[in-house]
Amino acid sequence: MTRIALVVSDVDGTLLTKDKTLTDGAKAAVRRLHEAGIGFTITSSRPTIGMRFLIEPLQITLPVGAFNGSCIVDPQLKPIEQHLIPAPATQRALDVLNEYGVDIWLFTSDLWLTRDGNGEYVPNEKRAIRADPTIVADFAPYLASACKIVGASADAALLQRCEAAMQQALGAQATAVRSQSYYLDVTPPGCNKGTFVQTMAGRLGIPLDAVATIGDMQNDLAMFRTSGVSFAMGNATDDVKKLATHVTASNEDDGFARAIEMILNNEAG
Repeated sequence: MTRIALVVSDVDGTLLTKDKTLTDGAKAAVRRLHEAGIGFTITSSRPTIGMRFLIEPLQITLPVGAFNGSCIVDPQLKPIEQHLIPAPATQRALDVLNEYGVDIWLFTSDLWLTRDGNGEYVPNEKRAIRADPTIVADFAPYLASACKIVGASADAALLQRCEAAMQQALGAQATAVRSQSYYLDVTPPGCNKGTFVQTMAGRLGIPLDAVATIGDMQNDLAMFRTSGVSFAMGNATDDVKKLATHVTASNEDDGFARAIEMILNNEAG
């Protein structure tokens, strides 16, 4: 393993447990990274506001990547780089999600918008990002200010088909990929977790081979492909595991901390 100078981690399904808890083991692992002089930051499909509660306990001093890396903010959540979905692509994405009958959310830089406050996954998202949605009758006024669009459905197979249809409908106009088996994310074109890793490596003046990444879902593959070393969580699907350098334990078994331990042991060796 190449000497690692930066670790970039996904959040949900990776850094956090199923109930959105940051374990003592995870916090201790990041402290050990800091003590070893290895940088640490996070990137997630979460909106910017949903990252705030992790900054202090993890002592993050580097920029973090929200909305799958299309919005880069400093530790005070002030924008460094922000990209939006083009309005025509936003409308097309909404049309596809309507065709598949899934719940739709639209995120701007500071708002979570939904037409149904009683949607199946609304309580899950409220718990995850620690914010409430704004209920709107129509998304039309927000077409030009969309940072992310989400299709939410408990039917994983349906959402997988919707993902394929969305990718075909949008082409290069936006990125469409599942961040959970029940969430399909549409984010700005040309931006993903891999471009976030590239940006961070550039800011720190380190080669991409010196970056380790940790994740569990399809939207993490872009950073796996970009970094020198990658760890798939034990709870990841087989297709994600196949494309990672290593596989660690699940997020319920401190797999994140175990991945960090592997990195640190390699550095010590």
